[in-house]
Amino acid sequence: MTALQTTPIIARLDDIAADYDALYCDLWGCLHNGLAAYPAAVAALRAFRAQGKSVILMTNAPRAAEPVARHLATMGAPEDCWDAIVSSGDAARSAVRAGDFGRRVVYVGPPRDLDFFDGLGAALVGADEADSVICVGFVDDSSETPETYAPAIRAWRARRLPMLCANPDVIVDRGHERLYCAGAIAEAYRAAGGAVTYSGKPHAPIYALGAEVLTRLRGPGPHRVLAVGDGIATDVAGAAAQGIDTLFVTGGIAADAISDDPETPDPSRLAAFLEAQGGAAPTYAIGRLR
Repeated sequence: MTALQTTPIIARLDDIAADYDALYCDLWGCLHNGLAAYPAAVAALRAFRAQGKSVILMTNAPRAAEPVARHLATMGAPEDCWDAIVSSGDAARSAVRAGDFGRRVVYVGPPRDLDFFDGLGAALVGADEADSVICVGFVDDSSETPETYAPAIRAWRARRLPMLCANPDVIVDRGHERLYCAGAIAEAYRAAGGAVTYSGKPHAPIYALGAEVLTRLRGPGPHRVLAVGDGIATDVAGAAAQGIDTLFVTGGIAADAISDDPETPDPSRLAAFLEAQGGAAPTYAIGRLR
């Protein structure tokens, strides 16, 4: 399928559920908006599980699965709408635990995410004595931009420090507020000539972790998996590279480009958007997960 061909738009997840055993479902823009869970999405995931199928929440959150679950609970996303959580944070922590980025690291992120390093044996130091940079997010995503980090980027580049980015997302919407994510700092570092490794979607490590979890849930494969997400460059591109079918949620981060109503994608605007994204071709599209 090419973008010039119309990606099928479905009304409900249940329209295609019979073709799949499991979902890799994104969080932000699909299950919640950063403030509260979407009731229709919760109902759709519950209905999918009620058919004996599995839901793995696959997120670029730079935190481990347990704090992600706690945060979901505060937003009204109940545990009975998912079976497991696979996070970019868990994949990144595995790399740090293995010593792939040394033991002395520059931490970039807010104080609330310092538990990323719990049990990893890493020392947080300045750039002049570090082995690497671990980028979890912006220190203050309400006020900072990538340009805020220009002096730090020059210092990291001068020492040729490798960076591990624990959240490849560049932007995200919290309610009606658009915020930068760790991926924006990583992009700026790459543009300055720095070496960056990413742990989340669209990169392979998070899908390998997802496959391990799915095997624990359902036994050896093959499994028929559908990836649900609102990011063309992350959710859709990453799953497609792994040979996984995709359901593109158009009412998420790309909503304004695709329709005046986030619940109902405009087919012609969807086709134009996909063409502008380099001919991306999701298997299916839906306005909002329901």
